[in-house]
Order: sequence, then structure tokens, then C-alpha cells
Amino acid sequence: MTDQHRPGTRNPYTGPGASRSPSPAEGFSVTRSHEVIRRWAEQRGARPATLPGSEYDGRIGVLRFDFPGYGGAVLRRVEWEEWFATFDARKLHFWYQERGADGSPSNVNRLLAR
Repeated sequence: MTDQHRPGTRNPYTGPGASRSPSPAEGFSVTRSHEVIRRWAEQRGARPATLPGSEYDGRIGVLRFDFPGYGGAVLRRVEWEEWFATFDARKLHFWYQERGADGSPSNVNRLLAR
């Protein structure tokens, strides 16, 4: 997989200070609600996915969303139930942005342990 940036899917918190969490002041919301996460993803045409080869002990590894038109060929789609089981087992929080600075729907998201 290449490290090229794709509009709407890049991590805005790479480089120095990458360990900090996005904040509500920056237009981010946080949730653990399966309903909210699924709605957010489906509104953008995104499907639950993982990186092939990241599995461990028969469980999916890295959690991702496969957005249409953004190189999903490197991702393996999984069922929502399996994605959420991993999300819950790791006690993750979903940080997401509804709209970008220009008002268009944003694909920017992060999964963080708290």
C-alpha cells in the first residue's frame, strides 16, 4: 500500500504531535454508538473493512472503512457485526467529522482507544 494522501481520507494528525486527539473545537464528534457510526459510514457509501494480513488469532486486525473510489482494492470488506465486535472488544471510540471547512460531507475519522 502506498502512503499517498487521498482527499477526505488523510489523517490530519500525522507528524509532530500526532498523538493528540482531534477536538470538538476542530469540528469533531466522538461516539461509541454503533447506530451513529454505521449511519455516518453509509451516508458516505463506506463499508466496514480491514487490512488483509493484519488478522491475529483468527480475528480481524486493523479496522478501516472502504470509501468508494479511494483505493479499496487493498482492503478486505467485513460484515458490520465482525467490525463492531472488534471495535467493542478493543474499547475504541470513533472520532469523526460531519462536514469539512467547505461544508461538504467529510470522510475524516479516527478510531482511538480511551
